[in-house]
Amino acid sequence: MDQRHRVRQLALQGLCCIDVQGDDVLDLMMDFIADCNAPAHTIASARDMLSGALGDTDRCNEYLKRHCRHWGLERLALVDRGILRLAVHELLTEQAPPKVVIAESLKLAREFSTAESPRFINGVLDSVVKELAAKE
Repeated sequence: MDQRHRVRQLALQGLCCIDVQGDDVLDLMMDFIADCNAPAHTIASARDMLSGALGDTDRCNEYLKRHCRHWGLERLALVDRGILRLAVHELLTEQAPPKVVIAESLKLAREFSTAESPRFINGVLDSVVKELAAKE
């Protein structure tokens, strides 16, 4: 498995657990990532990505509120919300090219969410990318 994809999987799992249980489980999620039987650089990257996305939640949510037309964040499926937050964080911090971020998000949606999710996520992220490009 591609280690960058594994990083995203672990960060997504942490985001989803924290979304359900609250910030009190952050240390447990960091321990979960540390115990995942992955190389040290994958573990460190997953922890960094999770911390970064959590720290960027408000900013990510603002983008998602603008681009999830007719869908409040509370109405989004838990996994879809996590995938979108993670992707928007990556886009805002320019951790990877937009095409890579979208492709990885769609892969996560196919792995962890519903059959309809990839199309929805693709549309939202495409809209976010267009907004970010217009700001440059």
